[in-house]
Amino acid sequence: MFQSFFNSLSGLFSFSRSLDTISNNVSNMNTPGFRGSDAFFRSVNGSGDNAGYGTNIMGNALRTQAGEIRQTENPSDLALNGAGFFILRNEQGETFYSRAGQFQFDEDGYLIDSATEMRVAGIDEAGNLVDINIDDLRTLPPQATTAINLAGNLAAGGGAHSIDDIDIFDASGNTVTLSVVMTDNSATTPNSWTVDVTDADGNIVGTGEIRFAADGSPLTGFNTMDVTVTNDGVAQTVTLNFGEAGSYSGATQFSGTASNLGVRNVDGNAVAGLTSYTFDENGVMQLQYSNGEEVEGSQVALAHFTDETALSQASGSLYTASDTSTRSLGTAGEGLFGKIQGGSLELSNVDLTKEFADMMIVQRGYQASSKVMNVANELLERLYSNSGR
Repeated sequence: MFQSFFNSLSGLFSFSRSLDTISNNVSNMNTPGFRGSDAFFRSVNGSGDNAGYGTNIMGNALRTQAGEIRQTENPSDLALNGAGFFILRNEQGETFYSRAGQFQFDEDGYLIDSATEMRVAGIDEAGNLVDINIDDLRTLPPQATTAINLAGNLAAGGGAHSIDDIDIFDASGNTVTLSVVMTDNSATTPNSWTVDVTDADGNIVGTGEIRFAADGSPLTGFNTMDVTVTNDGVAQTVTLNFGEAGSYSGATQFSGTASNLGVRNVDGNAVAGLTSYTFDENGVMQLQYSNGEEVEGSQVALAHFTDETALSQASGSLYTASDTSTRSLGTAGEGLFGKIQGGSLELSNVDLTKEFADMMIVQRGYQASSKVMNVANELLERLYSNSGR
């Protein structure tokens, strides 16, 4: 009979601890990336006639299914659609893992977890974990123009054709304006044109010749020409590219069609400011600048564990791994890793309906254990009362 007191007491303690787990799940139902836990009971291993009497909590197991993904429109928020964990590192060098991609860039340009201010780990080409920093990418440095690519038609026997106000860039990002005049030279050399390039003051900075094959495509050896442009005492070489020999994607020469040759594109750029950024499905930062150029930045690192239930919950949506031997590092969309969905967050995987059902079971178990203790107490009182007569 005395054993029933200890059995019911162990039940009260165990159901109380199970309720702690349920309450923690419910309190974090709106915590991004939170994964609920389940408490597991086990029979106490006694000895002799008391073997297996009583119960205790064997431990908590992490629920590994993913939560719902919801869009936030914040480009630094990241959700993992599939397996893997984001890697966070604090100032002490400790490593944590999380499914909550509630990230932002701090004042120093580092990508951090907004809740803990830990830095989000990226991965370099050698597979090493590195910090993700946007500071050096807020502006795009100037690049001098090296090529002017032209496309369109020059009418055979059309006389002359000019292209005005071609803006190129010097090494400091300053704009230099050029003009190109092409004069039909077929009377001297069939299918040839003389090309004169002048600056904004009308000074000739380069003269050359282009030729076309009988099929109207640029002729090998006569499809490009170099000019030397000097600005503020600094000279730079710029290539005028009229297209590949045998191709009609650049300049062409056909009769019966008006001349419409123009500039397809000019490389190089002035100083450009960052206008926006996104993270693609592979976790690579894509940066867009005011001049329309796009540049790839750092890539987010991910960790995968063979047994996710072995992770220990640190706080909120953070987890630690006592054994990293089963950890694999990689990137989104690679091997076992899921893909990243930018501008989104993974919500908690807590199901409130299930928690209420578990809560009712715990409540009934607690009441039953308490009832057993009351009955045992009444029986002892009756026993002692009878024995005193």
